Amino acid sequence: MATTVPTPGPTPGPTPAPSPWRTARVLAVRDETPNAKTLRLLLEAPSRHLAGQHYVLRLTAPDGYTASRSYSVATAPDGTAEIELTVERLPGGEVSEFLHDVVEPGDELEVRGPIGGWFAWPGDVPVLGVAGGSGVVPLMAMLRQARRSGHPDLVRLLVSARSPADLYYADELPGPQSTVIYTRHAPPGAARPPGRLTAADLAPLVRDGDTAYVCGSPAFCDTVTDLLPGIGVPVDRIRVERFGPSG
Repeated sequence: MATTVPTPGPTPGPTPAPSPWRTARVLAVRDETPNAKTLRLLLEAPSRHLAGQHYVLRLTAPDGYTASRSYSVATAPDGTAEIELTVERLPGGEVSEFLHDVVEPGDELEVRGPIGGWFAWPGDVPVLGVAGGSGVVPLMAMLRQARRSGHPDLVRLLVSARSPADLYYADELPGPQSTVIYTRHAPPGAARPPGRLTAADLAPLVRDGDTAYVCGSPAFCDTVTDLLPGIGVPVDRIRVERFGPSG
């Protein structure tokens, strides 16, 4: 996951001023896919994030050079000081390659957040989440929160992945609230052949009152936002966060 570029629009409420840089300790690192790892971090104080928000992570070299990137929180808000950030490895990405190749449990990282109001979910309105690739991360936080709260049907999620090997959270994502489509290689028994997302994939998931949260590459988000009004989702109920290629 990389720098997020939200679509302009009104926020659901006031966004607190960003917190200062703080130290987070790496508790665990696990593989999600061949090109993505999840870092479990222990913050200095309980996280106050909402599902859909992100943290900025900063690396500082011995000569003082710094590089920072934004990563969405994958964990549901739970009042603890532990959060998870899932990081996609991008070729030549100075931050993502360091996090993949160097960071290990016990290391300390600089973080700032939580940040973001436009894409934050308040936790009590129905959601149609549509994710492409690594865009599933903030939407997974929403799904986890809905499941934990005892209201799993608040969130319906459609995820587009290139192949089963590229699907994030493959052991946890499946369930009646989620639908997965594959664009290049589908597993045996898949409900549809490989192919791009279409209105026919989205239409059965739309409910009256849904707010659509769309996250992925710019091209993916443009496709989805073009489709949604035609299947009954008002433009003013569509929130978009585009992930850029910065690594």
